[in-house]
This record gives sequence, structure tokens and C-alpha cells, in this order.
Amino acid sequence: MVSCSGPLLVVLAAAAAGRLTDAQTASWVWAACVGSGVTCAVLSWWTRMPVITAFSTPGAAVLVGSLGDYTYPEAVGAFLVSGVLMALTGLTGVFGQIMRRVPPGIVAAMLAGVLFSFGVDLFAALDGAPLPVLAALATYLAVKQRSPRYAVAWALVAAVLATAVAPGLHAPSVAVGLTLPVFTAPEFTVSAVVGLAVPLAVVTMASQNAPGLGVLAACGYRPNDRLLITATGLASTALAPLGGHAVNLAAITAAISTGEESHRDPDRRYVAGLACGVFYLLAGVGGAALVGLFAVLPPQLIAVIAGVALLATFSSSLAQAVADERGRDAAVVTFLTTASGVTLGGIGSACWGLVLGLVTHLALNVRRDRGGRHDLDRARQDREKTA
Repeated sequence: MVSCSGPLLVVLAAAAAGRLTDAQTASWVWAACVGSGVTCAVLSWWTRMPVITAFSTPGAAVLVGSLGDYTYPEAVGAFLVSGVLMALTGLTGVFGQIMRRVPPGIVAAMLAGVLFSFGVDLFAALDGAPLPVLAALATYLAVKQRSPRYAVAWALVAAVLATAVAPGLHAPSVAVGLTLPVFTAPEFTVSAVVGLAVPLAVVTMASQNAPGLGVLAACGYRPNDRLLITATGLASTALAPLGGHAVNLAAITAAISTGEESHRDPDRRYVAGLACGVFYLLAGVGGAALVGLFAVLPPQLIAVIAGVALLATFSSSLAQAVADERGRDAAVVTFLTTASGVTLGGIGSACWGLVLGLVTHLALNVRRDRGGRHDLDRARQDREKTA
């Protein structure tokens, strides 16, 4: 629900900006969901980790403002080039090497910053929909005492039932049927490659794949970055002629699926990835109905579901971020920058949080290391004078 609500609306906005037909829009939704479903299920089974993939929300946001400047075949060509660029980046392993050098506290702070808005939105929904929020929270706390694994699921049920009562969940009138993909031959132009492909690849790697690797690392996994990024890049390339703009590692939905609520044993949580992949595939097959359904869902319901589902992950990430006193300042800078939601140069706040956190970490530690070496040198000189 979280993956196909807000992100899907961004895709629909981009499709409207590009003046796509209904068939092309449905094909885009099909490609995004099926691509995410296949990579989700296959990579989770292959690695025995809860590898959750998704279609690039920041990438779709970039397309909202620029897709209308190009023909649809040119955009498809740009999607294909972007997928190749991401696959090549994964093959080199450079991106993973950079991420492994980031201190764990900064990675955890970035994750906490990404999840911060979902926690705030949960309680902000009290203004417009107090009953679903209170019902979900009460159910979550009550069930967690007895069976933590099912607390989120029961909270979801309580939120849906409460929303059906007030403010009211109205059944939409949508077309039910199978969605078929539409093939579009790509056209390659320099302007589309520069204006669409490069920005799409950059924002997807920085704003999606970096937090995605960070989520897995923060939950104790050691992801094979070459395998995961290369696989999602190849999937993006294959699905481009059908309208898929980018498949990448997820962050928010990954945080839902990698916590203890998924399974107490981390080695068994990969089943959540398999299940997520199956639901993605079902969503893709019924893409036309999905578009109509999520267009009418109350936004408070999505906020409640996401907020409750991410409470445990947010608390553990925040605790890990400030656990090391030596890196606490850098972690706080990372958290605040990421939570701010700032976007500079088309790059999201998660990437800028990592950058500023690393700058803070290096600046403080270089000073401390120099001070420590100075103290050691002075102590050695004092000993020599005494001798």
C-alpha cells in the first residue's frame, strides 16, 4: 500500500505532463510494478535477504517537470540509457565501496531522517482523522505485547475499519481487467540523454539506491551492491521500451520489511521480499484498477499505515545513530539534513545528508586526531627531558 500510493501518484503526474495516452500510462504502471515484483522476488530468494525494490519516485518527480519537452519515444530512449548507466555503475563496484566507507552511525541517521516525516505525518493525521490514528496505535501497542510479529498487520486492519466509519472509505468505481504492456521503439537524441537520462540515473542512484543499501546495512545485512544495483539497472533497461523509467532499491518499504516484525530471525526475513514481489506482480497485472483505487484512498489512511509500520525501525535507527559519542555530531547533521527534505540540483535530502554528515565527521575527526597526535608528541618530549 505504501509503495503503490504516493509514488504511483507521482508517476501519474509525470505521465500527464508527458501527454501519454491511457494505454501508455497503464503500460508504465505495469512496467514499474512488474519490474519491481520480479527483482524483489528473485533477489530476495537469491540472496536470502529482504531485498525490496521499487520504481524511482525521485526519478518520476524529475520527469514531471521535463517529460513534456520530449517525445515519448525520446523519453523511452532516455529511460534505456539511464538503465544502462546504472547497470554499469553497479558492475564497477565503486558505488558500494563508497557506501562501505560511511560510518554506521551516519547511515543509521540517514535512515532515521528518511523515516522522520512518516512518524510526524502519523500524528499530524490526528487533526483530520483522529479515530484511525488512535485505533491503529491502540491496536499496535496491544498486539505488540503478545505477538510483535503481527502488530503492524492488525494495526493496518484497525486503521482501515476506523477509516470506513469516519471520515468514510468509499468504494471507487474502477475498470477491472488485465493490463497489457505497450511496446514503444526508443529514439536516441543527445538532448534527451542529457536532459532526461543523466538526471534520472543520478537522482535514482543518490536518492534511492544509497538509502536502500543503507537500510540493509543498518539492519545488520551485508548486501552485495554489485549484484543488487546491476540487477535493478538491467531490469530498468529491459523495461524501458514498455514505459518503465527506473527500478531501484527501496528505502521506506525496505525499512518496513527488514525489521523484527517481519521475523525475529534475520535469516528468515527474505520471505517478506518474496511476498512483496508477489503483491507487486498482482498490482502490475491490474494496473488500470490500481490507478483508480489509489487515486481515491484517503491520504490519512496511508499516513497512518506507513507511520505505524515504521515506528520500530525509526526508533532503532535513531538509537544506533547517537550510540557512538565520537560520531554523534555528524549523525545529528545527517539526520537533520535528511529530515529537512531539501532538494538541491535535483538531488534529494538523503544524499545531501550523507554528504554533510561525512564532511562533519571528517572535519571533527581530523581535528581530534591532530590534537591527539600533538598530545602524544608533547608527552614524548616531556619524557625525553625527564630522562
